[in-house]
Amino acid sequence: MAGIYIHVPFCQTRCLYCDFFSNTRMDKKEGWLNSLCKEISLRKDYLKGETIRTLYFGGGTPSQLDKTDFERIFHTLSTHFDLSLCEEITLEGNPEDLTTEYIAMLRSFPFNRISMGVQSFDDNDLKFLNRRHNAGRAEEAVKSCQRAGFNNISIDLIYGLPGQTIDGWKKNLEKALSLDVQHISSYHLIYEEDTALYRLQQQGKVSPVNEETSLEMFRILIDTLQTAGFEHYEISNFARNGLYSKHNSSYWKGVPYLGLGPGSHSYDGKNRHFNPGNLNLYIEGVENDINNFIKTEILSADEQYNEFILISLRTMWGLSLEDVRLRFGEERYRYCLEMAKPYLEDNLLKEEAGILKLSKEGIFISDGIMSDLLYVE
Repeated sequence: MAGIYIHVPFCQTRCLYCDFFSNTRMDKKEGWLNSLCKEISLRKDYLKGETIRTLYFGGGTPSQLDKTDFERIFHTLSTHFDLSLCEEITLEGNPEDLTTEYIAMLRSFPFNRISMGVQSFDDNDLKFLNRRHNAGRAEEAVKSCQRAGFNNISIDLIYGLPGQTIDGWKKNLEKALSLDVQHISSYHLIYEEDTALYRLQQQGKVSPVNEETSLEMFRILIDTLQTAGFEHYEISNFARNGLYSKHNSSYWKGVPYLGLGPGSHSYDGKNRHFNPGNLNLYIEGVENDINNFIKTEILSADEQYNEFILISLRTMWGLSLEDVRLRFGEERYRYCLEMAKPYLEDNLLKEEAGILKLSKEGIFISDGIMSDLLYVE
């Protein structure tokens, strides 16, 4: 099985913290769309006939596309791929865009999952982050999607904002739970280079929350959502009733996927391929010589092992020791066991039927654990 990711690089405004490739040049949309459809045709054999199980429109802000855009994209995809067995088709959307009329339009397409960039139900947080919507609009967008028949809705929440309090974070989670969504992705605010947020930090205008507060917010997140019946199936992701993000889960399970659009990544099961994170270069590359503008990263055996450690331990499904032995040999298998031993003794890792998993306390130092299990010559 395999997945397809489509990167829609357009936003009305740039969020303070975002380091994903996007721009506000909506006048470039037609050129992007022409190149996207051509790329779909040119790369139709990348997945080597694998069954397409998931399709994901990410961004940027895919909810900036209109009906004719979706019609053209779905027509082109269906011409070159069999989508009849596609189980999950996700659209990322901004609450401000998800009006009753827009949602009704989405229902005319095979979307069956909405991922909504709420980020916070506090208007002060949203203003700081330079989000277009307010808390009331986010709540109404979720309810409108539910009324339209979407029963697989995910919302994103950010914690660790400057000045955010423990009480404020609890209220955010209470509001999220009151909306009866099926999935919540929650991330700590990161000060990425080349973002407006990072520049503010460098200028001394904002400061990250302290580590103690960060850890407490993460603990509250886990305890609150698990008590409400959510499974903590990946470090930053929680789902009810088994409604995990099938598309994102395929990344963590090493399933091949085709990334289309500027700034997207692809994975063929062994190596990675990258489209340029520049709209003009993307359009030019697709039009002139697609084989030269896509960059390839050939992963060594050690790099494949390290990636397998990183993606497996992030999830509740864990790291299969037998898979380590079969895929990477006896030496890497024994190395993995040796490096895991102190964490097993301290109950930060646990082994269940040959599967290594982070314990509940291990999740809080997961970066350090995974780093120690990586193979470095």
